[in-house]
Amino acid sequence: MATVGVQGVRPPSLTSTSDPPPLFDGTTRLYINYSCPYAQRAWIARDYKGLQDKIKLVPIDLQNRPAWYKEKVYPENKVPSLEHNGKVYGESLDLIKYIDANFEGTSLVPSDPAKKEFGEQLISHVDTFTRDLYTSLKGDPVKEASPSFEYLENALGKFDDGPFFLGQFSLVDIAYIPFVERFQIVFAEVFKHDITEGRPKLAAWLEELNKIDAYKQTRVDPQEVVDLFKKRFLPQQ
Repeated sequence: MATVGVQGVRPPSLTSTSDPPPLFDGTTRLYINYSCPYAQRAWIARDYKGLQDKIKLVPIDLQNRPAWYKEKVYPENKVPSLEHNGKVYGESLDLIKYIDANFEGTSLVPSDPAKKEFGEQLISHVDTFTRDLYTSLKGDPVKEASPSFEYLENALGKFDDGPFFLGQFSLVDIAYIPFVERFQIVFAEVFKHDITEGRPKLAAWLEELNKIDAYKQTRVDPQEVVDLFKKRFLPQQ
């Protein structure tokens, strides 16, 4: 159910010296960056629906990005973007909904109206959630981020027919996990704090997510997360 096949070797990231693929030749391409949490959302959706053979993964080096990407593919010059049927689509939350609606595979939106409504509420809150977490890093992170993690704990208690936000795995889990993943690493490694302490539903959610191949194969290197955090927030070190 979770994914088709096994994780292969990740294709190398394209740089400023890389030639473009044969653009708009009918191939569907998902442009990502291996470290980008926004791109990770679309990557998870693609793999969970078993679309590895339908949507080609094209990694971009954001530190040394090819000029043709902005000029010929996506003028916003960000990832993720999806080249599909002669058009290019962007914005990660829009993209995961687009992938779910326009490709085959297990639906990532529940049919239950109550779950669908709650899911839309949660997705509409995710940008506020991530902004609050990043803001917490500038003050007392453990204390200031606590309400954000409590929000997740409470939301995970809404439905009791599964460990995920809407019971079963959905777009909501995909929207949140890339950021929770990174903050769990930073809080553990830098602040010596376990974000799941006293939050059993959050702990169970993370445990179940880590059983899903489509998510596991997209995870970022923890050391890379810590190094990036220190570079951005602890420049004196």
